[in-house]
Amino acid sequence: MKDILARKSVAAFIAIALIGTFAPALLPVSPYAFSGAPFARPVWWRSGSLSATREYDIKENETKIKWESLPPAIFSLTGEVTAKPEATVRIIWRTPEKDYLLDELNGSPRYWINQDGRDMIFKQRLGLPLISKSVDSLFPARGGYSLVIEGAERAELKLSLPGERQGLLGTDQRGRDVFTLLIYGIRTSLIIGVSATIVASLLGMAFGLAAGYIGGCCDAVIMRAVDILLSIPTLPILMVLAGIWGKGLWQLVLILSIFSWMGTARSVRALVLTVRESPWVESLRALGAGRGYILARHLVPETAPILLANIALGVPGAILSEAGLAFLGLSDPRLISWGRMLHEAHSFGAFTEGAWWLLLPPGLGIVTICLIFMDIGKFLEEKIDPRLSGK
Repeated sequence: MKDILARKSVAAFIAIALIGTFAPALLPVSPYAFSGAPFARPVWWRSGSLSATREYDIKENETKIKWESLPPAIFSLTGEVTAKPEATVRIIWRTPEKDYLLDELNGSPRYWINQDGRDMIFKQRLGLPLISKSVDSLFPARGGYSLVIEGAERAELKLSLPGERQGLLGTDQRGRDVFTLLIYGIRTSLIIGVSATIVASLLGMAFGLAAGYIGGCCDAVIMRAVDILLSIPTLPILMVLAGIWGKGLWQLVLILSIFSWMGTARSVRALVLTVRESPWVESLRALGAGRGYILARHLVPETAPILLANIALGVPGAILSEAGLAFLGLSDPRLISWGRMLHEAHSFGAFTEGAWWLLLPPGLGIVTICLIFMDIGKFLEEKIDPRLSGK
């Protein structure tokens, strides 16, 4: 026990599992929230003078802004303005070159403002080309800008200027924080990988014990079923079952379990065949021990080391299978996983945009988890058979 706890791979797995369990509760941003502009680079990315996200609380008649970088990715103004019913409220965006009348309001004591520079109506109102970026006209050069509110008694507005740099790992095609998605993806990938492998290993142990100890027709039926399942192409069947049973978390676990138990069954059967005729098993039968007692108290502990090794080696396969299904769009779109992140990055043009920050983090996460479990599985195999260590 001390040997396996001392391995770096086990410590790394424990650290990743703890991060995936507790870190989501500490993150300030929801994985479903739009926290920035689409395809924004990480904040530490230094290329030219890409703008960072800025937000301003507008409570005065005129708010001045000093802008010394490239235009932001989005211009967004939201909030509430109150005025006398007979007054006319004018919201003006003042640039070094031109003034833009963002809105003119009258006839009501209260107005709710929700303007987005990407909106076609917004561009049409300002006389901007509909296929252009409005921020290029609203921020034509570096210098002083101001948002002026005329005729209002009170303003509670928020000016949000998401830039081309946002978050520790940037944003995805929807403006969601990639670091938040990566942390949430740990939990999903580990739940699916570990749960599917444990269920498959328990199924394989049960069928392997039955086939090896009972023998006869039971052995023949189980082994022929194993041969048939191993001969079927797995991916098309997984795709069909995902379409029939649904794309939820536990449906994926069940689907992956059904097609992952055959190797464990064969290994357990081979071990049981070598020990079922051994003298100590014969002695137990002579003393009147029943079949269930022998299986539960003696043969199951004998197969435990093989079971643990198969679990450790099976988790990477389950994680990669889930990533493959998610990459093909066969998982629940509401389910955040590393495979789903890669699927959405591919579908929404991360390759053509050069958005490496959408591809490398989930890809490296999958590789890291797989290497950790491969190392744990290799260690357990060497403990079962010291000859594999080469010593």
